[in-house]
Amino acid sequence: MHSPINIGVVGLGRLGALYANHFASRLPGARLHSVTDVRREACESVSAATGARAFEDHKSLLADPDLDAVVIMTPTKLHAEVAIAAAEAGKAIFCEKPLALDLGESEAIAAAVAKHDVFFHLGFMRRFDNAYAAAWKRIHNGDIGRPLVFKSSSRDQFPPPLDYLRPESSGGLFIDMGIHDFDLARWFMGEVAEVHSAGAAIGDPRIAEVGDVDNAFTTLNFQSGALGLVSLSRNGIYGYAIDTEIVGDEGTLRIGSDRHTDLLVLTKNNVSHDTVPGFLERFEQAYLTQLEDFVANLANGRPAPITCADGIAAQRIALAATRSLHERRNVSPAEI
Repeated sequence: MHSPINIGVVGLGRLGALYANHFASRLPGARLHSVTDVRREACESVSAATGARAFEDHKSLLADPDLDAVVIMTPTKLHAEVAIAAAEAGKAIFCEKPLALDLGESEAIAAAVAKHDVFFHLGFMRRFDNAYAAAWKRIHNGDIGRPLVFKSSSRDQFPPPLDYLRPESSGGLFIDMGIHDFDLARWFMGEVAEVHSAGAAIGDPRIAEVGDVDNAFTTLNFQSGALGLVSLSRNGIYGYAIDTEIVGDEGTLRIGSDRHTDLLVLTKNNVSHDTVPGFLERFEQAYLTQLEDFVANLANGRPAPITCADGIAAQRIALAATRSLHERRNVSPAEI
């Protein structure tokens, strides 16, 4: 590895461009070496702003011998192609969640990473949020005793475009949105034995026409005997809302707040506060902390905290939840 570590970013959408800027200006242990995107204008814009080399595609970017690591921020359906090529090129890898849309592709990524013995970090950034990280420490310190119940809720303010919501593009509600909650469920509570889902396209019936739902619940039975509930909605309206509760036999932890600014306004006949407008505002620091961890682990030869195995386990839960919705029965992730 070079010092600083030479990073290439593949995919320069909203989050990919943010990551590129972080590597260029906020992560002293890393250097934004190169970027690529199918949209030439996006690639040239980031290159001009940061000084990074602009490549025509991921293959030419990965062929550069000076590149140490690749950060994969493409649409999920392209993750496997880029990740496997990066592993074959011997590059360290950071890949945004989910690992892939298809379980076979996820397993192919894991096999390539193992075969070529490359560093791989999967981007479940909620684990790096200060509140979630503090809750994990509290649980493992025994502060709330034995965890009994996990409840997690994720609401987008508005649904994404219909073309994005097609399961062949996004994976569907449980893969695209719920996989964060399913990863947290495993992280806090252990492995999931069985799930049952119910959902419908009730906020926008057009979502049913593309094969998905916009509101859903998934109940979880953990191998430990603990219980869980994940609530997902594309219709938050008032803002972007993420919260989690873990009930133990000696206490309870509550994570998250609908309030963006720590200000409560009290006037005649009214008590109000603002709301979180979007995912970047809610998890801005978590995204940066996650990349800091990625760079530090690479520099110091430490293993990644979130691996392909974590991604596959969360994906199995999400796929089981999807199958349960369509087949209207309990499904074990082991079936997937």
